[in-house]
Amino acid sequence: MNAGGVPYRAFDRARTTDRLAMSQAVFDEVDAVLRRPMLARFVDPALRAELLDQLLTGTEWFHPAVRVADCRDPDDNMYLELALVAQASTIVSGDQDLLALHPWRGIPIVRPAGYLAG
Repeated sequence: MNAGGVPYRAFDRARTTDRLAMSQAVFDEVDAVLRRPMLARFVDPALRAELLDQLLTGTEWFHPAVRVADCRDPDDNMYLELALVAQASTIVSGDQDLLALHPWRGIPIVRPAGYLAG
């Protein structure tokens, strides 16, 4: 990920124009993914720290209580649970297992480029 890439630009736009929802489970997953050796070499440590800081301080935190089992990848259900409790209007993801659910319970699931185009 780089500061000029589509995912970062979508994140930056969402921070300035929309409400970002976060849960502890999702934050922990994002943190772990960004630190995976295979990805860590492509993500500048300063950018990773900036992103995590923005997720900590620039989001509205929720504590999902309703469990969901709609995704073919059970590890991705945490994103759906967060969207449900946050009453999300859109889910932005590049994950194929989530994109396959579009729309989920009336919530569009779009790629970062689709979010930027919308």
